Amino acid sequence: MSTGVLQAKLWYAQRISAMVLGICVAIHLLIIFYAIRGGLSAQEILGRTQGNVLFAIFYEVFVLACFVHAPIGLANILQETFPKSGLARPLSWILALLILVLGTTAVLGVFTGGQI
Repeated sequence: MSTGVLQAKLWYAQRISAMVLGICVAIHLLIIFYAIRGGLSAQEILGRTQGNVLFAIFYEVFVLACFVHAPIGLANILQETFPKSGLARPLSWILALLILVLGTTAVLGVFTGGQI
């Protein structure tokens, strides 16, 4: 695959993940405002989200969108800032793996109530 084709695919992936992130952030903020207005405690919130498959799916989609979006941006920034360093690819992969592992662990923790 040529560099131009790869760059175009990465550009589209980042733009599509940005759209998903925008929707997820808006929904997440609405959920937070609802919880705050209702005066829910952290324990009450976890009681409502624990075992809720829809919440788990929603937040895993959020994690996956971050998994796609952030490493592409980081790689672009590093490539532009330090073009000859070779840091862009390994650091963006590390970030991608951290987002995926830590984000999914958090989703599972909320879904199971920490009983993984």
